[in-house]
Amino acid sequence: MRKILSFMDWGIFALRLYHYILLLSRVLAVNEFSNRTLLNVIWLSIALVVPLLFWFPGRRMNKVWFCILELLLGGSYFVNSVIHPDLTSKADYLLPSLTMGYLLTKQTLWIIPVVIFIPFSFQSYLSLSWEQTLSIGADNLLFCFIGMWASFVANAYYQKNKLVAEVEQQNKLLTHYTAEIEKMTLLEERNRMSKELHDTLGHSFISLILSLDASIALMDSKPAEAKDRLFRLRTLAEKNLDEMRNIVHEMGEEEESSLIRQVESLVVRFREHTGTALTLSLPETERSIRFEVRQAVLRVIQESFTNALKHGKPSQLHLELRFSESNLHLSIRNDGKPIDKLNYGFGLTTMHHRVERLGGSLHLTSGEGTPAITEVRCEIPLKGVIPHGEN
Repeated sequence: MRKILSFMDWGIFALRLYHYILLLSRVLAVNEFSNRTLLNVIWLSIALVVPLLFWFPGRRMNKVWFCILELLLGGSYFVNSVIHPDLTSKADYLLPSLTMGYLLTKQTLWIIPVVIFIPFSFQSYLSLSWEQTLSIGADNLLFCFIGMWASFVANAYYQKNKLVAEVEQQNKLLTHYTAEIEKMTLLEERNRMSKELHDTLGHSFISLILSLDASIALMDSKPAEAKDRLFRLRTLAEKNLDEMRNIVHEMGEEEESSLIRQVESLVVRFREHTGTALTLSLPETERSIRFEVRQAVLRVIQESFTNALKHGKPSQLHLELRFSESNLHLSIRNDGKPIDKLNYGFGLTTMHHRVERLGGSLHLTSGEGTPAITEVRCEIPLKGVIPHGEN
């Protein structure tokens, strides 16, 4: 995406370098070396090198000072070469005008009238006509506009590619969160169905058992055979009830999986869909926590990732999850652009309310540093928990 800008920068740099090297070669080509020749060599060398201290492709970008020094050093040599007809290194000011037009900013718009009026500084000295003077000024202006056009094309191309990259990034996020929403919807529906099966079928089996118990007590004819048959039915019903409970348990087992595994799965998908570098710090042991707490933690992580990519564009994220004796602690840090003014939008407000309903707290901090760090901290109390996997 940046290749076109780099190519244009180096192209303009090469044209300016050619301009000064050509002038230096003309000065050095004289048969007799004099003090004036030495002065011109030093003058041109300074005009070539000093402005590059403030603008060099890919390294220094102080365009204002570059243009000022280019006018003072290169422009003065141009005027000097025109005034002295015996000077062998005749100059024009077309390529420097091109360079300054390419680097033009709002702070350096004054350059445009300057390059036009440079010829007027020696008009009276050389007794040039107005047509000649305006012709030289118009040539300078033309090359200045060519540089501005080249800069406009390069920046338009850069902005177009930047927009394409942002659209691709948003598409990745949409794909990622569409998959997340689909998964969460399926999990919520599975939880609802498992509870419904447990309440409905379980109640039916219990009613059957109670009815069979009543039949056993009322049966008078062939009591031995009837009781034996009823006992077998009761045993079968109990087995069916146990089997149904096992099925329900298996259906809810994935949803009731550990928070650590769910966080790891979310991070893997996040890395895959966005390509963002993300490090994890997770506890070796886990606590058994309520479904609502687990869902809140996952939502905070998702919203924090989304905000980081959307607003901060970080190169690195770090997620830390740990359990203290009575609380769950979550921290998501990123090294993206710091937040100038904190505004609680819909996502942050929803995240904050979700945590507060569980008796927890959520804080967002962003500050300058090396590098600047933006952090979301979340703390949720664990009420009546036991070590994960223990009864």
